Amino acid sequence: MSRSLADWLSYLEQLHPSAIDMGLDRIRVVADRLGLERPAAKVVTVTGTNGKGSTCAFLAELIAAQGLKVGVYSSPHLLRYNERVRIGDQQASDAELCEAFETVERARGEVSLTYFEMGTLAAFWLFQRAGLDAVVLEVGLGGRLDAVNLLDADVAVITNVGLDHADWLGDTRESVAFEKAGILRTGKPAVCGDLQPPQPLLERAAELSAPLLLRGRDYDLAIGGEAWSWRGVGADGALIELHDLPLCTLPMENAALALQAFIMTGIAWSADRVRQAIGVTRLLGRLDRRLVCWNGREVPLMLDVGHNPHAAGYLAAQLAERPLSGRRLAVFGLLADKDLDGVIEPLLPAIAHWAVATLPTSRSRSAAQLRQALLERGASVSEHASIAAALEAQCAQAGQGDEILLFGSFYCVSEALDWLNRR
Repeated sequence: MSRSLADWLSYLEQLHPSAIDMGLDRIRVVADRLGLERPAAKVVTVTGTNGKGSTCAFLAELIAAQGLKVGVYSSPHLLRYNERVRIGDQQASDAELCEAFETVERARGEVSLTYFEMGTLAAFWLFQRAGLDAVVLEVGLGGRLDAVNLLDADVAVITNVGLDHADWLGDTRESVAFEKAGILRTGKPAVCGDLQPPQPLLERAAELSAPLLLRGRDYDLAIGGEAWSWRGVGADGALIELHDLPLCTLPMENAALALQAFIMTGIAWSADRVRQAIGVTRLLGRLDRRLVCWNGREVPLMLDVGHNPHAAGYLAAQLAERPLSGRRLAVFGLLADKDLDGVIEPLLPAIAHWAVATLPTSRSRSAAQLRQALLERGASVSEHASIAAALEAQCAQAGQGDEILLFGSFYCVSEALDWLNRR
């Protein structure tokens, strides 16, 4: 009997003794058996501590706007696994994913693969059959040893370098940068959005003679009024300027980064289509503003998956630019391996009351731990049985001019989206 997608995902979770097993040797063996080659003429690989998802979204829209067919591989998903594999403007169907998993399963034989490795090979197999012009690949963890790094990037993108996943990437920006620099290739351009890129990244680019374009030096953006401007470098090295670009809900520094990376692919483009692409780019769960209808009134809600100090700092800066007439109420959950102090500190001044809950995973910090940490900092906080219960409690107390900010994890936003869909 054929497996459903839910059956396959349950099977994949139990396939390998550990959820994470860094290295490319095992996945390369299976890729060779599958006959996987380059799935498209252009491959763009994106790593970084934060902003990978929005950078990939901008890149995909920029490529598609030029009339090309693009595949996107990203993770994690929020509601459905299918979100991880996009072909053209569609998510991969259950049937396509099941066929891909079955093909990879037959090919792997005695080779043990993780959930992410199986998913990566399945995505590459689907991309190879789809007649794509380009693929945009989001690194799952690090870069050097991540399954996505199986493919050689024509353009490597590093959004920024911060501290996260210290158990795997080390606890310094230098060690993280070394891992992320692993996606660079000899002689191929790379683009970095970090204003202070650590030395190991610069050194690796020099060793590989990989042209490294840096924000603030080679490309930059300027925001003014109802539009923004971009300056950068063409694939031929010529200076380029674009003006009257539309403001967007996602971070515009990631739009600027994606635009420089897109131009380095050498794909022919027009300014009007670039503006169109930037204007329509959206991403579920990133600075994602909604209105919740609650007891006959509308309550503003912002969802954000930010879960580390760098993301929290960025989020705090965004909130500071949007003062409210009322209060900002938080719904918050966090995984146990995240830097709790580093996440809550930047946001303490902005939040009038915190509603905390344990996330629906064994990896979660408990609501009691979150509550205690916030109480120690003098915050107003309440503890709830679930993210949905915390969200409902904040909706109930939200008044005129108030806004609810829900953040801290993909799990957190996923629970909220599920709650919104049920309503």
